[in-house]
Amino acid sequence: MKITIVYDNEVKQPELKADWGFSSLIETQDAPPILFDTGADGSILLHNMSQLKIDPSSIGIVVISHPHWDHSGGLEDLLKVNKDAELCLPQSFPTEGISGRKITLIKEPLQIRKNIFSTGELDGIEQSLVVNTDKGLLVLVGCSHPGVGNILDAASRFGQVYGIIGGFHGFDDFKRLEGLPFICPCHCTAHKAEVKRLFAAQCMDCSAGVVIEL
Repeated sequence: MKITIVYDNEVKQPELKADWGFSSLIETQDAPPILFDTGADGSILLHNMSQLKIDPSSIGIVVISHPHWDHSGGLEDLLKVNKDAELCLPQSFPTEGISGRKITLIKEPLQIRKNIFSTGELDGIEQSLVVNTDKGLLVLVGCSHPGVGNILDAASRFGQVYGIIGGFHGFDDFKRLEGLPFICPCHCTAHKAEVKRLFAAQCMDCSAGVVIEL
């Protein structure tokens, strides 16, 4: 399985554009390419995808964590160049103006594809994506508005959690990360430096252009 960070506040490669938001591409043998979130700006999203040699028309599923602009702002532009991708949206997501494709509104935990799950819409705002890998469950989060601990608890119903990637927002209950072999704080993580200090051996830097293979 391969995860490519497409959109983040920081960039690994100078030809990429940094911006406040998050998007990542998940490639696994059990599902078509999945784009998790679309960042804030469609032009930046498509620019970074081009630089990373990602064909936007190849994406089979788009999962949006929550309706906030920094995670869904690029969706409209993406859908203009991808006419077929299925959308997996939290139930609270507004769908006006989206037509001609399969839309799944998610409230409860759901298996999206083999080894691909949604936690369900937690606290009425945000879903996270859970991918079953050879090393355990990898959890992809948007901003973690329901709380990292609550998300990890929801993900654990599908098995043993191996790691977490994405924005942790104001999360500071660092003990909840103990025992995780892989931690990758991105985007809106307020205490990123502290997470990296406490979990130096397990923590990976996140920025657009980073590729994670498990």
